Amino acid sequence: MFNKVLSGTLHGVEGRLIVVEADVSEGLPTFNMVGFLASEVREASDRVRTALNNSGYHFSPKRITINLSPADIRKEGASFDLPISIALLASYGLIPSESLDGILFMGELSLNGDLKPVRGVLSIVDLARNCGIKKVILPYDNRFEGAIIPEIEVYGASSLKDVVDHLLDNKLLEKMDANQHYVEKVKPYAIDFSQVKGQRSMKRATEIAVAGRHNILFMGPPGSGKSMIAKRVPTIMPELSYEESIELTKIYSAKGMLKSNEGLISTRPFRSPHHSITAHSLIGGGNVPSPGEISLAHNGVLFLDELLEFQKNTIEMLRQPTEEGQVTISRINGSYTFPCDFMLVAAMNPCPCGYYPDRAKCYCTPNQIKRYMNKLSQPMIDRMDICIHVKRIPYDELYSDSIEETSAVIKERICKALDIQRERLKEFGINYNSEIPSQKLDEVCKLSRKELAMRRDLFEKYNLTARGASKIMKVSRTIADLNGSDAVCEKHLFEALSYRMIDLYNGGQNL
Repeated sequence: MFNKVLSGTLHGVEGRLIVVEADVSEGLPTFNMVGFLASEVREASDRVRTALNNSGYHFSPKRITINLSPADIRKEGASFDLPISIALLASYGLIPSESLDGILFMGELSLNGDLKPVRGVLSIVDLARNCGIKKVILPYDNRFEGAIIPEIEVYGASSLKDVVDHLLDNKLLEKMDANQHYVEKVKPYAIDFSQVKGQRSMKRATEIAVAGRHNILFMGPPGSGKSMIAKRVPTIMPELSYEESIELTKIYSAKGMLKSNEGLISTRPFRSPHHSITAHSLIGGGNVPSPGEISLAHNGVLFLDELLEFQKNTIEMLRQPTEEGQVTISRINGSYTFPCDFMLVAAMNPCPCGYYPDRAKCYCTPNQIKRYMNKLSQPMIDRMDICIHVKRIPYDELYSDSIEETSAVIKERICKALDIQRERLKEFGINYNSEIPSQKLDEVCKLSRKELAMRRDLFEKYNLTARGASKIMKVSRTIADLNGSDAVCEKHLFEALSYRMIDLYNGGQNL
């Protein structure tokens, strides 16, 4: 007897619909599974047989064939245990076939028949809704995650027997309320910008960077507050929109990093990997590619502390993702695309010992400093919109009684600037000044004859690259928005240029 049920699998962070077909016929007793299966899917045959037996369902030995269709999509993970079991029960006549219509199943079975949570539930439930599927049955621990998606009935089950009882109308499962979306409450931050004494220029540069979603690099001696300010960047970023939260939650779900009682993530991520991280862990990869740190920082902040202690090839692999907002990883089994639209914040010392240009403490030679700085290539420098030189904080500022601005005050200014940007850029389908296409830059950042002449002088005097000059224009546009100015003026260009002095430093012109 033949039967089929619906299920799904992950491809990157997106779901793919899978049809699980089961055929039970007379013949030599076997249990065959086909359909381009990974090893963990092939092992489902042993888990399913044992779970069915321990749940009280005993079958006469027959020839069993399981096919997971379509055959050109590789099936991975243990989420097919439940749909295979249900398809088998229907094929043996223990469940009426009509009770399976319009239901998608997923879940891993333990040997005693209990359902264990699986990865990627949010993406697959979203796929089910888009395909017109009305009901989804999944593990109980995944119920909050599945209930995020509206317009679909989500049921959480603790065991295989609970699912069968529901399909037989013996004991119905509780339907989750999708209308609440199970949004995670935004938790107040324990840190705040008011805790940072002094460093006015660094705070100003950080505010500009967040207001336009610009990448920023802090360069200065140890203990000057680089990491302290970087960790407070999320406290001045606007809240995630519902669409951004869905995108982010899908990534964490695919990575298996959502807790059983978590729903929609509503806090912007802050990822700070150690400098010993491998390129694959940072970008994403593996035999079956999974999201890396840059994708886990999607719609948030990726902070690289001690930037030049990272392997050079690891840093260089950030070039394309920072420009495109996504990364595509190709394997023999196909290509996987992961979103990674993050704000890059990096911190580094100016020399091996960290104290240059303070010659009272720094004994590095010019050649040592050049070799150290050469770990950061010009193409990577060009992708840092803002590069701010941080000075050691004076004693009087560190222990002053002055009241510093809170994150809430800074965030209010940033949100006003973002509203201006979104209104101006909505015709281009973008939200931030950092995303302005090069061909639209002159249209968005209109300059008078005086500013045009100034831009030309700056380009030639400082030997800027085309990308470096473009970054200056985008940053100056953000500065103008923060100042409430419709036009980009001379002072905005000068301030934006002051954040590109690393171009001279890297060339060794001030050593």
